[in-house]
Amino acid sequence: MARVFLDQVSKHFGDFVAVDNLNLDIQDKEFVTLVGPSGCGKTTTLRMIAGLEAVSAGKIYFDNDSVGHLPANHRDIAMVFQSYALYPHMNVYENIGFALKMMRFPRAEIDRRIQWAAKMLGIEMLLLRKPRDLSGGQRQRVALGRAIVREPACFLLDEPLSNLDAKLRVTMRAELKRLHHEIERTFIYVTHDQAEALTMSDRIAIMNHGKLQQFGTPDEVYYQPANVFVAGFIGSPPMNFVEGEIIHENGSDFFARGTMRYALPPHLVQRLQGRARPSAVTLGVRPETIGVSHTGPGLAGTVYVEEPLGSDVFLTLEVEKAYIIVRTEPEFRASFGETVYLTFNPQKIYLFDQKSGDAIR
Repeated sequence: MARVFLDQVSKHFGDFVAVDNLNLDIQDKEFVTLVGPSGCGKTTTLRMIAGLEAVSAGKIYFDNDSVGHLPANHRDIAMVFQSYALYPHMNVYENIGFALKMMRFPRAEIDRRIQWAAKMLGIEMLLLRKPRDLSGGQRQRVALGRAIVREPACFLLDEPLSNLDAKLRVTMRAELKRLHHEIERTFIYVTHDQAEALTMSDRIAIMNHGKLQQFGTPDEVYYQPANVFVAGFIGSPPMNFVEGEIIHENGSDFFARGTMRYALPPHLVQRLQGRARPSAVTLGVRPETIGVSHTGPGLAGTVYVEEPLGSDVFLTLEVEKAYIIVRTEPEFRASFGETVYLTFNPQKIYLFDQKSGDAIR
């Protein structure tokens, strides 16, 4: 069993707060990804779970036991690093089995576990090779094999795919997801790549400046973002944001920016009722939920950039001095400076308080 619980955990480096009052409850056998921009505190959090960094405040529990006093080698975890960290003078077999040898496992048991891990990772034919003779993807599989053979309760993975090329990263994402399903252990994964987080995770913890912004399933963080940061970080291209205000005209509520008027759908009007209306709001809309046509009706926008990407076309449009990206079909083409018309899916519009950045729910 490996439920990992962080209770108001903080980490200070002098006056710098790397992790600030973090609460996370990671369930047994769950795949949880810590994601965020560089310097957000995700790797520091992973290192505190591993026992490589001492917490400044708060407690970390494995199941119901506090592990703050335990060194890394007594925490029943295995860590996979970005750099692979293979011993260059050892072959693959020796690299995978090294930790077990140091733990004085019987030779037969070491061999059984190495063969089991190698078969699971598809590297049986590589066991006699040295790391210098392996590709990046093969080295990553060896690093995973070295972790698997220990059969820990929890795997900690610190950006293990960042050194791979784009095509191989996609392949290894699928391999990691399959591996998690087969060995049924808790995985805590760190990345700055939101695509990795969305495709592999049971739940995602999004961090910024050491603080947890949202912790939820991929669908929750994508379709129900807690704030502007989450909405802008998750999704590619990111969500469009247009700053403006809510006005009431002719008995209806509108989002207004300059001469732009967008009638708010009933569910957003209902959310604004019974609460103090913010003086300034931000309208959010994802590129794939915007319709575009050469003729009206709709909001008029001027084509600023066209980016054909084979299966899609990204259009950057200027609307009332704001820039909106639209993801559309490859058959739709528009030239620089042309006027086109936008329609928003009313069920997929978001409003954020401009002052706090929080979603209006």
